[in-house]
Amino acid sequence: MISPRLLIVSNRLPVCASVTPAGLCVRASSGGLATGLGSWHQSADALWIGWAGELPDATPAQLEELTRQLLEQRLVPVSLSHDQVSGSYHGFANRVLWPTFHYLVDQLPVDGTGWDAYQQTNEAFADAVTEAYRPGDTIWVHDYQLMLLPAMVRARIPDARIGFFLHIPFPSSEVFRILPWRRELLSGVLGADLIGFHTFAYMRHFMTSLLHVAGVEADVDRVRLGSREVRVGVFPMGVDAAAFERLAVDPDVIARAEAIRRDAGGRRIVLGVDRLDYTKGIPRRLEAIDALLQRSPSLRDQVRYVQVAVPSRGDVDEYRQFRAAVEQRVGRLNGAHGTVSSLPVHYMHQSVPMTELAALYAAADVMLVTPLRDGMNLVAKEFVATRADEDGVLVLSEFAGAAAELNGAITVNPYDVAGVADAIERALSMSPEERRVRMRNLRRGVMANDIGSWARGFLSRLEEAPPVARPALVPVGQSLASTLLDVRRTRPLRLLLDYDGTLVPLARSPELARPDEELLTLIEQLASTPGMQVDIVSGRPFETLASWFGHLPVALWAEHGLWRWSGGHWVAATTVVPEWMDRIRPILDQFTASTPGTHLEVKSGSVAWHYRGAPREFGERQAHELRLLLGDVLSNQPLEVLEGKKVLEVRLRGVSKALVAHRVREEIAPDGLIVAIGDDRTDEDLFRALPPSAITVAVGRAWTSATFHLDDFRAVRRALRSLLVEAVPDYVAVSA
Repeated sequence: MISPRLLIVSNRLPVCASVTPAGLCVRASSGGLATGLGSWHQSADALWIGWAGELPDATPAQLEELTRQLLEQRLVPVSLSHDQVSGSYHGFANRVLWPTFHYLVDQLPVDGTGWDAYQQTNEAFADAVTEAYRPGDTIWVHDYQLMLLPAMVRARIPDARIGFFLHIPFPSSEVFRILPWRRELLSGVLGADLIGFHTFAYMRHFMTSLLHVAGVEADVDRVRLGSREVRVGVFPMGVDAAAFERLAVDPDVIARAEAIRRDAGGRRIVLGVDRLDYTKGIPRRLEAIDALLQRSPSLRDQVRYVQVAVPSRGDVDEYRQFRAAVEQRVGRLNGAHGTVSSLPVHYMHQSVPMTELAALYAAADVMLVTPLRDGMNLVAKEFVATRADEDGVLVLSEFAGAAAELNGAITVNPYDVAGVADAIERALSMSPEERRVRMRNLRRGVMANDIGSWARGFLSRLEEAPPVARPALVPVGQSLASTLLDVRRTRPLRLLLDYDGTLVPLARSPELARPDEELLTLIEQLASTPGMQVDIVSGRPFETLASWFGHLPVALWAEHGLWRWSGGHWVAATTVVPEWMDRIRPILDQFTASTPGTHLEVKSGSVAWHYRGAPREFGERQAHELRLLLGDVLSNQPLEVLEGKKVLEVRLRGVSKALVAHRVREEIAPDGLIVAIGDDRTDEDLFRALPPSAITVAVGRAWTSATFHLDDFRAVRRALRSLLVEAVPDYVAVSA
């Protein structure tokens, strides 16, 4: 039996291929993901799928040889054209998504975006994943270059277990909504079973964007999408801490670190290691060094600042211009503060081998990690892991994801140049005792939460995700009617029927939704048929249901199950305390007054804000704002906000149509069958709480946990009329 595998999918493989005069060359890739997951991939039963680099001059024989070499390392190359790489990676991913997700919207281009190439590239990856996939495999998709991929794979392999992890920040909803492709990006990510982020802030921004952009309401750490449940979690990424700790005690690294210190001539070493990217805050960091040396000129011969700028996206115009600006600033700083014996800034625009990097970490007195915004920043954790001597000070941007974990660092606002200069001066003057205490705290977290812990945590949570349900959707009423007729002949039926949108069309105002004579006659006939009981389960106030259906032999459930019509009077499922309405009524009144076409419906145990009559886009935008505001106001209250079709309802927490399901399950005869029909999210609560044997029917919605689907209220009435057969069912005759 072939064991299931893990398929790691990222934009780039952990190796990069090129053609040199000497032939085909395959070397390790740089970058946080390749470094972070590379060692873990080697030790796990994993297949890595990604792009290996452009090879315009490669011969067919060389391409065949490359594929062979990669497969030996359990690497699967994805073939991309030059236009796809240019438009998707250099275009949409890095000129649109990258600056937007890092809050640098002034970097957004006004010309072409590469959206088409981005879609094509994600499709190419989806084809590669589908080809490599074997039943039982787990698929783990990584980062912003492949945000459409989870949904594309889901469409090809509906039963696949798919995880997605975003390695950069997810921006606030106000920033994310700038993107014209916001809905498509969210839909793509929601194809996963588990979506992971580095911090709770990123997760919260994602949830808020779901509500603002797609109208999808999250439930703490999961999102219901019909029959699917998408889980969302926080998984701070770590580094291969043990490997860096081993490097710290390697004799060659120790010797190299001592050489770096000797070369510094007794000066204190301040270190920065970054990709040459405008999000990393290098110019502002140089300004802070400049400010420090201006106010403390004596430090010019006492401090050496080493900036390693790893080349990044050098074929993109913006990055070439950024490099030139950084190097000009370095030149000006050295010109202003250089002395006969030294230059304050040593600038290196090059990739650095791991051993050299570890030596720099070990030699540094102060480590500056001050990005303007960063998803995590593994450099900070690498520095800490290397400092087995429990020395050194970490100065860390509060806008790096790592700041949420690394207690012991001096946190700074990278936009506050004077504040960063103060932090550097404080770090340089810190006592050895304080340095050790801070570094011990830092190392405790970094060593415990390493790359393996991160991967295991994500994958174990992914394994817990419920399997994808495959609803049997029926496009018209005839097939459902046939099913109902079959069970009707052999078992008693309990019909649980929603009202608005199910038995009657949705109306712009409550008074326009009164039942017509045809419906009243149909309900009365069903309720009078032997072996059949009818329950109307609605969100309507109990007074309204009583006036419409109180004269019929049916069971009534009002306000989503809070009230039940029993023995000629209404009985509450729980204690109703109406005073809570006083706290939220002013908010609802304000939104009603400022949103034409809306109205409030006040019930005994809830209050509903209807916006069906409002202009579509304005109504939706107001509803999203109200939903967020109520979420903050009610955070410590026993209340919840329910979002239905063009309505927001505030109700007592725990009151839902699931209460009806629990009561009916207790009451129904052993041979009885429950049939539930409804059209919105409140009915999903009912469907999920019913036994698996129940027949559940969604009206007008494609994604649902129901087993059947009907187009509209007309189809519902046709299906119900099919139950009105003249012959008495066999089980009724026998029992008589």
